[in-house]
Amino acid sequence: MIPCIFNWSGGKDSALALYHCLQNPTLDIRYLVTTINDTADRISMHGVRTELLVLQAQSIGIPLYQIRLPEMPDTDTYGKIISSHLAQFKLEGITHSIYGDIHLEDLKAYRDHQLAGTGLTGIYPLWKRDTNELINEFLDLGFGTVIACVRADLKVFAGKEITQELIKNLPVGVDVCGENGEFHTFAFKGPIFKKEVKYKTGELVIKQYQSPKKDSYSDDQEKLSEFWFCDLLPA
Repeated sequence: MIPCIFNWSGGKDSALALYHCLQNPTLDIRYLVTTINDTADRISMHGVRTELLVLQAQSIGIPLYQIRLPEMPDTDTYGKIISSHLAQFKLEGITHSIYGDIHLEDLKAYRDHQLAGTGLTGIYPLWKRDTNELINEFLDLGFGTVIACVRADLKVFAGKEITQELIKNLPVGVDVCGENGEFHTFAFKGPIFKKEVKYKTGELVIKQYQSPKKDSYSDDQEKLSEFWFCDLLPA
């Protein structure tokens, strides 16, 4: 058995990657690891309440491990905090770290570099798969997911569940899995869950973030990006 952690964002890519990992009897997933904005008590970037994250983990049946981060950590602070936790996992005998990344080469390189410093190895179950194929597989398996945050120009999709109809209505150039950062989701049902995570939609809030340059994960910032967040509440 390969002792692993699974980097769990709470979204559809994580859910599908976890599904595939659970079909592999050689993987022993010890924790679902999620980074939390400690100030807001929400999943980093996705903006989903920690209450719903806890319900997800309980339904999946794998222990949740929260990494608490300051609200807007710089790259150095983020790296140091994550590396300290990875080192702790290594001490526990964990050897591999699983991610749901699909196509972002620079992000994968950043992760692999960070893992190398602690002696862990990355596993990427969805890497380089076609995103149209992935979203169709996700829906065909019976998963359900809701768009928790979305790029400002795509506000109409905030709080909507992803369906084949919604996919058809996405503007040209928008990746169906949001792989270019167009949107993030919250998975609430599917074959990895013992029971559906019930939620209801709340208010919409717009927030601005500084976007890192695409060629590096550094403190060198280019511009502000705006996202609409749909508050999701336990139902």
